[in-house]
Amino acid sequence: MGRPARFACVFALLLVCLCPSAFTAPAEPGAQPRSDGTARLIQGAREEIERAPLYRSAYYKEGYPPEREGVCTDLVWRAFKYAGYNLKTLIDADIRNTPAAYPRARKPDSSIDFRRVPNQTAFFKRHAQSLSTRITPGDAKSLNEWRAGDIVVFTNPDHIAILSDRRNSDGIPLLLHNQGPFATEGDDFMPWYKAGIVARFRFFR
Repeated sequence: MGRPARFACVFALLLVCLCPSAFTAPAEPGAQPRSDGTARLIQGAREEIERAPLYRSAYYKEGYPPEREGVCTDLVWRAFKYAGYNLKTLIDADIRNTPAAYPRARKPDSSIDFRRVPNQTAFFKRHAQSLSTRITPGDAKSLNEWRAGDIVVFTNPDHIAILSDRRNSDGIPLLLHNQGPFATEGDDFMPWYKAGIVARFRFFR
């Protein structure tokens, strides 16, 4: 073995001893490799939570609500903005091009359309991967299929959220969402799921 090869082996051994985490799997239960887009989507949602916008449903002529206000859809478009995607521009254009896909926007209004759950749902149905809405607590395979960054849509009432990269002790993902009075990251997936789930989408694959 030549000197460069011996040096490489010694360096690798030192790295294992001094930084074992570099060679171990992530601690997150059911962790999956994430694209940069997914990581930024989650970080954008967390920044929204740190701002703690007050839940307030209102119409704004300019389209965008004040930074300190918002609803569930505002957390979603703000997270996507952080990830480099302008959902308002994308949804407005999609409504113009395919109005039949947006029954809630029969009279298009760019000041509010992008902030409606049915319209965000229609957009993701057309431009993201649609996934199973079935989850089985205690089943590792089922839980692993629910990945960080997945977008989930619930009913009773209409509600949209993003799955966190953190999970509870049972492996159920936490939710990044604004259900009032403020945006939160919490262990409340199952109550929403049991009340009724409409869809699950994966934008970043």
